[in-house]
Amino acid sequence: MAKPSPSAHKPRRKVKQAANAPSSLRNVGPVETMSRAPAFPLAALLWPARGTVSQWELLPLILMAVGLFRWAAGLWGYSGFEKPPIFGDYEAQRHWMEITTQLPISQWYFHDLQWWGLDYPPLTAYHSWLCGKIGSLIDPSWFALFSSRGSHDPTLKIFMRATVIVSEYLVYIPAVVVFVRRFSRLNGVANWSAAVALVAILMQPATILIDHVHFQYNTVMLGFVIASMSSILAGRNLWAAVFFVAALGFKQMALYYAFSVFAYLLGSCVFPRINLPRLIAIAGVTVVAFAILILPIVIGTLLDVHRGIDSRPDIDGPRPPLPLFQGLADYLDTEAFYYPVVEQLVQMVHRIFPFARGLFEDKVANFWCALNVIVKIKKYPAELLQRGALVATLISIIPPNLVLFFRPRKDLLPLAFAATAWGFFLFSYQVHEKSVLLPLMPMTLLLASSHGLNKTTRAWVGFANILGCWTMFPLLQRVDLAVPYAVLTLLWAYLLGLPPTSLAVYFQEGSTSWTQWATLFIHGSFYLVMAFWHVLVKSVRPPPDKPDLWVVANVGVGAAGFSLCYLWCLGRLFLQGEILPRSWFAKKDKAKTQ
Repeated sequence: MAKPSPSAHKPRRKVKQAANAPSSLRNVGPVETMSRAPAFPLAALLWPARGTVSQWELLPLILMAVGLFRWAAGLWGYSGFEKPPIFGDYEAQRHWMEITTQLPISQWYFHDLQWWGLDYPPLTAYHSWLCGKIGSLIDPSWFALFSSRGSHDPTLKIFMRATVIVSEYLVYIPAVVVFVRRFSRLNGVANWSAAVALVAILMQPATILIDHVHFQYNTVMLGFVIASMSSILAGRNLWAAVFFVAALGFKQMALYYAFSVFAYLLGSCVFPRINLPRLIAIAGVTVVAFAILILPIVIGTLLDVHRGIDSRPDIDGPRPPLPLFQGLADYLDTEAFYYPVVEQLVQMVHRIFPFARGLFEDKVANFWCALNVIVKIKKYPAELLQRGALVATLISIIPPNLVLFFRPRKDLLPLAFAATAWGFFLFSYQVHEKSVLLPLMPMTLLLASSHGLNKTTRAWVGFANILGCWTMFPLLQRVDLAVPYAVLTLLWAYLLGLPPTSLAVYFQEGSTSWTQWATLFIHGSFYLVMAFWHVLVKSVRPPPDKPDLWVVANVGVGAAGFSLCYLWCLGRLFLQGEILPRSWFAKKDKAKTQ
């Protein structure tokens, strides 16, 4: 008698609960966020795939869909399109491809600084070099030095858009996919709910608007940060350090997360017991990673000196000392072999951290710009403003990082990263409106957490994202990108069941608590103000003596809303980190079961 063939069905593995998970998450089964019926349109869209399609069949469909939206968004214009004399960010990125492929490496950070001089860390320069080399194989005229400035060749536009998408699919999207998979497993979230969260994260409107419409490569840096967080979830702290160095090497704005990475890694070396070998290994790997990052600059500079190539050929006669060299050059031998390398590194640091530009260049929805409306703080000395920004930033970021240091738990990472990044955005020196992408990223990752798709979390994550897009509207409007702003923002709001398309996210089935009513009142007030502001911008001219009135109003409302997001993330971090007495949680859990 033949043996019966083994069943092809494998019993579902139990989701392992992390040892460091909060007590409120232990001893519970997989969280099925929407077990009865789809609660919002995105869930309804993916509902047919629930329980019938494996994640490896669903994932390619998701990646194709989000890629299609990115490419469609790129059909619009971009920053600086037909906007002379200096054009915009698109021209900056194209120009960096030009100078990195056409000039010796020692001249990259010195060349014609008035025309989009390179002011990002080395990994951005290497990325520009690679893209420029590939583009030059297609059409060398795209990156011909000087003569290609301000080019709006439609084929070049296709190539530039493709570099953003390819870079994103090589770094950001794989990092998000892996993070959502690991984080959802850590929190006991079912695969289908994790897939819904993944689509919501990848369809985040702010990143698409800035990178694929306005034009930048922020998602590369964000991808490295997410890869660092994902490595922490997997217990690979050395890789976490390497990926974070890569993030810093691509964009200096990754410093927004540096305190949180440091707090967690240091806390993991101290608690529950001191682990000195781990600390030494993390420190050593970090130093080596930074050394590898700058090695091409160092070797290239020494080779250029050997060949007789001048790093500043546009200067005749005695050279003025570099700004950061004041006083330092007196202690260095200008004839020593290492001097050109030191000069190169000092110039790179000066370009990356432009303190000379002042507290802020443009109007941005943070504390300092909002305060400047009431008190003209820009009249005060730069040194005083720098110290004030430093103190305010430290006060805002120390609490979340103390929690992460004393409670180095993996489930706290997104909240700690978000609270820290909000503190930097609100209070640090030289903030750009596009920097709001940094706090929005970890806050949006909360959708993959336990109860991340419930109404409370969706309401706050949605509020932060829609407000973030709204504060960037003046930037997008200046380059005629109002239509993709409206389409992408409203589409995301509709998919997640958020205002202005739906108010259901503020009402729970059966009963509604006072906190839900308070949230509805606060968020609803902001949504009404945002809608009314758009009406004013469209129909009413500001007074002649106050031409920036509507932009200033945008700054004030945005700063107030972002402050609430910071407080919400900080409060959630304190609750989830069990900083409050455990008896409080016991009472809360008991009340839920009654």
